[in-house]
Amino acid sequence: MKTARPFRLAPFFSPRIWGQTDWTRWYGGTEFSEPVGEAWLTGENCLIETGEWAGQRFADVVKQNAAQILGAGAEEKEFPLLLKLLAPNEKLSLQVHPDDALAQQAGYPRGKTECWYVLDAVGGATIALGLKDGVDDAAVRKGIAEGTMEDLMKWLPVAQGEMIFVDAGTVHAIGPGVTLLETQQTSDITYRLYDYGRPRELHVDDALRVMKPHTRAGKVAPVEHDGFTRLIEQQYFSVDRFSLDAAASRSFATLPIPQIFVGLAGKSRLECNGERIDLERGKAIIVPADAEASVIYAEAAANFIRAVPGS
Repeated sequence: MKTARPFRLAPFFSPRIWGQTDWTRWYGGTEFSEPVGEAWLTGENCLIETGEWAGQRFADVVKQNAAQILGAGAEEKEFPLLLKLLAPNEKLSLQVHPDDALAQQAGYPRGKTECWYVLDAVGGATIALGLKDGVDDAAVRKGIAEGTMEDLMKWLPVAQGEMIFVDAGTVHAIGPGVTLLETQQTSDITYRLYDYGRPRELHVDDALRVMKPHTRAGKVAPVEHDGFTRLIEQQYFSVDRFSLDAAASRSFATLPIPQIFVGLAGKSRLECNGERIDLERGKAIIVPADAEASVIYAEAAANFIRAVPGS
């Protein structure tokens, strides 16, 4: 019999110079004295809020209970996906992440492929996603030196509900006026190419080594299934969106890998192995691999996301 129980994580708020101080829209009453750009929902420093491991650091619990949480065949003792909320008040740097092979050549365990689900966007909000055709290393170096690097990028308008795939090797940036749910490989390896004159370190040589002139990055069309929407399915993750009417419920079968549920709107709860956990807005519930089937009940109309790691 499967014995592991689900648990909810408290977000870990990460300061960023491009962030904002007011996060009350997602976390009522949460304001900061310095700009915060990211709320890490499954980060290593997140604290567990419910269940037998309440108060403990997420990464420590995963390491000590890897088979239960990650699955019996897990080769690593690190949670495979990092989910974040990003809320920039200014442009992020133009940056790039290596793929697994190039990251490992540099001594890192893995690269960083990610996706962005647009939770909110003001009119005219854009992201930079890839270099324009014909832009080579020399043009990039010149653009950095002359302050014209932004002109070498493809800038895309974005709207609420869109999903954007950002595979490793894609030069990219997020503009202000958007709130994103990011799902990524657990990795924080980032090479900064250009930062609009802000006094932060650049990694131009490393970035040029790993960037690719053509990638698969771009907007992903949603696929409707029976009762849910598949937002993206890639090598490292799948992300689905669910909507429940008040008093409705949805069952989720047990899987040999962990499942991550993130509340977006409404009021709902997850029940599994005797646990009853409120699925709160902007927080993640982890259903371990060694858990029974779970059910989410909507007390009021509710929207939520489920992410699972790739097989």
